[in-house]
Amino acid sequence: MTSRDLKKINDALWEIPRQGGMRVPARIYATEKMLPAILSDKAPEQAMNVAHLPGIINYSLAMPDMHWGYGFPIGGVAAFDLQDGIISPGGVGYDINCGVRLMASNLKRQQITGKMQELVTELFNSVPTGVGAGGRLTVSKAELKKVVRQGAHWAVARGYGSESDLEYIEESGCVDGCDPAAVSAHAYARGSKQLGTLGSGNHFLEVGYVAEIYNPKAASALGLFLDQITVIIHCGSRGFGYQVCDDSLGIMDKAGRKYGISLPDRQLACAPISSPEGQQYLGAMRCAINYAFANRQAIAHFTRMAFERALAMPPAEIGLRTVYEVAHNIAKFETHLVNGERKKVCVHRKGATRAFAPGSNEIPAAYREVGQPVLIPGDMGRYSYVLVGTEQAMQDTFGSTCHGAGRALSRTKAKKQARGRNIGRELQDRGIYVIGKSRRTLDEEIPEAYKDVSHVVDACARAGISRKVAQLRPLGCIKG
Repeated sequence: MTSRDLKKINDALWEIPRQGGMRVPARIYATEKMLPAILSDKAPEQAMNVAHLPGIINYSLAMPDMHWGYGFPIGGVAAFDLQDGIISPGGVGYDINCGVRLMASNLKRQQITGKMQELVTELFNSVPTGVGAGGRLTVSKAELKKVVRQGAHWAVARGYGSESDLEYIEESGCVDGCDPAAVSAHAYARGSKQLGTLGSGNHFLEVGYVAEIYNPKAASALGLFLDQITVIIHCGSRGFGYQVCDDSLGIMDKAGRKYGISLPDRQLACAPISSPEGQQYLGAMRCAINYAFANRQAIAHFTRMAFERALAMPPAEIGLRTVYEVAHNIAKFETHLVNGERKKVCVHRKGATRAFAPGSNEIPAAYREVGQPVLIPGDMGRYSYVLVGTEQAMQDTFGSTCHGAGRALSRTKAKKQARGRNIGRELQDRGIYVIGKSRRTLDEEIPEAYKDVSHVVDACARAGISRKVAQLRPLGCIKG
């Protein structure tokens, strides 16, 4: 595919017209400068494939951080009619409810100068990281069924954080409609030892500071100020969610044939939302959503404890609170304006973030005047962003925007580029103290492995689907 195959809608939006079996056009959010990299990947073809799915509404959408994924492109958004539409595990992803929590403190950057190495080391020792890492919380299958029903509320009830955290989590940290019986014994076994763990790959816990403020009113509403110390926690549902997805794919593959669904890509295996198979997946997926909410809540608690030990300060002085937490890989029933009418639809967001407009009842009362916070992590060497949702997003993208930088290099290519370098030393020379589970982890996650997140954020801002509030820069990071 080349740029000649695209119809320009505006400076940050391009359309692939309907062709073949596409039921709707596909739309790509990107600046012209970003197009060559996007078109060199198979992600645009995946966006076209999504447009073939039954019941899809308006468009198959792709955000500017899009890249190749399983089934849907990462960065893909699609809404489906509840009567005629489908639910697809490939439209949610393996790491169900991978998401980001932003925490902000009372501290200024100068207050922790000279203490970063000790703080990052304490965080690394407090939050288990890495592939298959076991956590400090081991729960029985019976207890895990409570976790998947209660989400972050389960963690708070056991002393991992406070009720005030829950108000500032998407869906208040728990979705309804979970079905613990729809989850396999293997998933429960994998999840029993991984609560409170960061995982591996691009998951991280980062200490940073507010480097720039673009929207003082929104920043004030979110309690952000210049040089303020912040924490970003990026992780998901670990082996539990992975297994839920893996278990569902075979069931969905058979269901697609059973219901006569023609697919351009087998990885888009799906079932009608109203079918027994669709309902089974929804029930299991919601269990994984709640597991991830509980996981990040526990990590947030361990983070607070690590700050207290490393800085030898009382909790009130540190003041580490939850600003907001958003989900990236999720499918939810939401009400949106479709052809001038309010309609409940099933929105798949895979590597995309909800970005609801000011006034939405679904966001915390304290933020309703400015819009839902949107948290966009970058790489461990540059910057991350805080945005807010807009009315334009509600009209054009079912209240959705980007979720991060998006990979620019595969892990294999990143390791080749890092060969002979000491990535930890390079970052430390730039004032960023990083600890990884292994040297390979840091090599795979070099800053160059990711797109410049500022380009992604600027594309979303130019398209009007989110507004910039603040830029955060890293001081220290732990990686799995």
